[in-house]
Amino acid sequence: MGRTPKEPMPTTIRVKKQKIDYPKLLVDQIMSTDLPVPIREHRFHETRKWRFDLAWLKYKLAVEVEGGIWVYGRHNRAATFLKDMEKYNNACLLGWSVLRLSTDMVKNGEGLDMITKFFKGDVGG
Repeated sequence: MGRTPKEPMPTTIRVKKQKIDYPKLLVDQIMSTDLPVPIREHRFHETRKWRFDLAWLKYKLAVEVEGGIWVYGRHNRAATFLKDMEKYNNACLLGWSVLRLSTDMVKNGEGLDMITKFFKGDVGG
């Protein structure tokens, strides 16, 4: 057979990263401003089960936080990508403005900046 090691091999321990609720993190950021507070998981379509991560009903603004961008996550697979396109297109046809944010945009504050621009009417960039 093989040689038996004199000292035991160190065991590698994998520590799972704690999942971050990015829509909640974004709501917490919004709560620290004077912006209106959104509704979470709003179902916007009569017959489909589509929901927005965050929604401001009065303003018809929706925010979707897209995760798994760099790891071939759910939203990057062809079938789901097409389903997301259908969802976002239908939202637009129903009069919704949809902001799509990455988790990095939530973490670095860029998502909050985009939402602030919407409410301040600053759409120039």
